[in-house]
Amino acid sequence: MRCKILRLKLGLILVLLLFVPVPIKALARNYMQCEYAVKKWASSSLGSEVKDDKHALRDLLFFLHIPRTGGRTYFYCFLKKLYSKSQECPRSYDKLRLDPRKPHCRLLSTHDDYSMISKLPNEKTSVVTILRDPIDRVFSTYEFSVEVAARFLVHPNLTSVERMAQHKHRNASVASTLDVWPWKYLVPWMIEDLFARRDARKLRGQSHFEANNPYDMEDIFMPLHEYINDSIARDIIHNGATFQIAGLTNYSYFAESHEVRHCVLRYQTLGGYVLEVAKKRLDNMLYVGLTENHRGSATMFANVVGEQVISKHTTSSSSTDVGTDDLEKSSLHTVMRSDANYQARYQVPEAIIQQIASLNSLDMELYTYAKNIFKKQQEHAMQSVVYADRLSSTLPNSTYSNSYNPHSWKFLSLATTGLFFASLHLCLPKRKKKKKTIKN
Repeated sequence: MRCKILRLKLGLILVLLLFVPVPIKALARNYMQCEYAVKKWASSSLGSEVKDDKHALRDLLFFLHIPRTGGRTYFYCFLKKLYSKSQECPRSYDKLRLDPRKPHCRLLSTHDDYSMISKLPNEKTSVVTILRDPIDRVFSTYEFSVEVAARFLVHPNLTSVERMAQHKHRNASVASTLDVWPWKYLVPWMIEDLFARRDARKLRGQSHFEANNPYDMEDIFMPLHEYINDSIARDIIHNGATFQIAGLTNYSYFAESHEVRHCVLRYQTLGGYVLEVAKKRLDNMLYVGLTENHRGSATMFANVVGEQVISKHTTSSSSTDVGTDDLEKSSLHTVMRSDANYQARYQVPEAIIQQIASLNSLDMELYTYAKNIFKKQQEHAMQSVVYADRLSSTLPNSTYSNSYNPHSWKFLSLATTGLFFASLHLCLPKRKKKKKTIKN
């Protein structure tokens, strides 16, 4: 009996030895193919050098809006004050897959990723963006997804939701949240989850529940720890800033994006190539802001972008009316409302915070890189002011042309900054407590 058992074990081992190497070789081959595809894409993306004139505003301003970074505030409070309605690209904020080739189109603001640049006149386009602490951005994305999805609970079932969405889509003059990336994926996901949990409560006859931790209320909606580990979150949310700046979202215009995304998501060691491309993209941008540094970012935006836009309007023969559009405060309140309760985030266990940081390792490194760029921007702006002061003190006033006067430029800088701060004060809702940054 023992001999038979021994022979069976040896036979099983022999079978394993014969067949196990095959998948191992296949895996190795797949990795090598992915590595080649990612390296090839990265090499072609890194081919262009940083231009010497990257600090100069070009004809078209492309605001690459990373979700949940406060970009809508910049759009309504700043950009709509600098550009008239006629200068905005068609459906430039609300709709993806747009056609920006409009005569005199000067402002493109969209959630599209960097691949949109392939549809634009590259040499005539300046890109600006804002980055946020990746952990806070994941929290905000989760909160906003739940908030928007909860609005649909007034419907009796998902069929009613679908009918309403189809009706609004046919009759709406502007796109809704469900039409905009990434919410067109995240919100329906949350809607299905909310209805499933509501139905489960009805079956159990449950009418009472405790709400001690708003991030762990599984009877009502998906807890945070489930949310961050879902395949949809891994595909769209985690390292989202890096993929968006690199031009590799699931809505990319780049032909090779699907293969590269698939490879990087499957083999995390290849993420470094995407990170380097994203860093290079940031290096080439006209302006990189930081959500956490509201005041510094607003000042920098005024100095780097605002001055040049106003200067172009001033020196141009066009009679464009700058900054006459009304602020849409209601939209801003809607966007900012999800971030109001920062204190509740401290109830989230440290292990989950660390897991979010780990799942967003590329974004964590890119954010650190963005902070260094921001510091360099401040230094460059300061050097420009010092240079203007020296120039004005060493040369007689008659040597300056009317189009460039250091004193007038300094006045313009102060005036523009003041205008932006006033707009920011009007746009942002009042908060009782100042936000505290969650430690990693």
